[in-house]
Amino acid sequence: MNIVVAGTGYVGLVTGACLSHLGHKVTCVDTNKEKVELMKQGISPIYEPGLDELLKKNYEEGRLNFTTDYKAAYKKADVIFIGVGTPEREDGSANLDYVYKASQQIAENIERDCLVVVKSTVPIGTNDKVEVFLKEHLKNNVHIEVASNPEFLSQGTAVKDTLYASRVVIGVESDRARDILKEVYERFNQPIVVTNRRSAEMIKYASNDFLALKISFMNEIANFCEMVGADVQDVAKGMSFDPRIGDKFLNAGIGYGGSCFPKDTKALHWLANDSGYELKTIKATIEVNENQKYKLFRKAKQRFGSLKGIKVAVLGLTFKPGTDDLREAPSIPNVRRLLEEGAEVFAYDPVGAENFKKLFPTEITYTKTPEEALRDADAAFIFTEWNEIKALDLGLYEELMKTPIIFDGRNCYDISEVEEKKVDYYSVGRRAVLSLEEKAKKEVAVAS
Repeated sequence: MNIVVAGTGYVGLVTGACLSHLGHKVTCVDTNKEKVELMKQGISPIYEPGLDELLKKNYEEGRLNFTTDYKAAYKKADVIFIGVGTPEREDGSANLDYVYKASQQIAENIERDCLVVVKSTVPIGTNDKVEVFLKEHLKNNVHIEVASNPEFLSQGTAVKDTLYASRVVIGVESDRARDILKEVYERFNQPIVVTNRRSAEMIKYASNDFLALKISFMNEIANFCEMVGADVQDVAKGMSFDPRIGDKFLNAGIGYGGSCFPKDTKALHWLANDSGYELKTIKATIEVNENQKYKLFRKAKQRFGSLKGIKVAVLGLTFKPGTDDLREAPSIPNVRRLLEEGAEVFAYDPVGAENFKKLFPTEITYTKTPEEALRDADAAFIFTEWNEIKALDLGLYEELMKTPIIFDGRNCYDISEVEEKKVDYYSVGRRAVLSLEEKAKKEVAVAS
């Protein structure tokens, strides 16, 4: 079976690499020649643990190839996966331009019967429309149909999520399409959920939006915990033992980011509104997340009054650990607000700094270590829970900062440990600890 993958972003490249790793012969198509040459050398254009090794191994062993010649690639393909981006439009709807561009190229060049598999996240009903579009633009007398096969990978663990997925969802309208996809995924040894195309499309949105809802729910609980003196981490632990709830996505913080949750919640909300229905839970999820992003900033404003002229250490820039992706990262609007307030920003991230420089090339100072960022700082903001940041001893904040005031958006430190250190510490959803001034007064009282 000759498999072609259109697009070499997160979805397309990981799909192609994993399919080839399990024995299929795969060609990945991209329009960027430099990118193609890098991939042939085993260098992934995206930061994703384990992906470089897969590219190099399977390219050298002849199962994986990369090309810009889409005409030749599509000509003899049996199965074509569409894994291009579907970015968010200004109104929140999904932009399907890349999907239809790939579809047109496919329709104009295939010369044998072909199954087109849409792996990109698309609004419900898109696969039906893509099939009509393909048939209208066919240049040769061949049979073509479309199947839905949404991805459930997570950045930072995408290879593992694909090779050892909890399930494979295929949406088909014929036995032929079902049998072909079952053959494609036979060697993955994973549960296969077979449904129609529209249900498969909805499974993807419903899954991502439910996880986003869990995050926003816990952030709402965290905010209320602060008001009533409860600790959200204890609350989450108590909830997690209930198998109906589980222990995933219960960590409170400053909101979700990335390429999926923000885009998919807005897309489903837009689609529902366009159909004359309001998904109230999804609307609330979006609103809570937008508000949560600025929680630390508001605490800093309350603590300092004016941020003008203060030196701020920003630890973590990416939307989560394990990726260099900045899409919808809470660090971006917060850094922007800090700069608008007149703060001097020194930022550290183990892999995301180069991408952040594209947004803020000269406005902030980038450091190679967290210690450099913390030196002589008046305040520190933690936006990403990288291991390199969580491993920092609290004593370093005392030692290096001018005033050790920490705004921890990912609850990286244990409250009992914080209480033993001479730091001001603000976290999310946990009880307040004594301030530096209060700790000094307590020491004096104990001494006397």
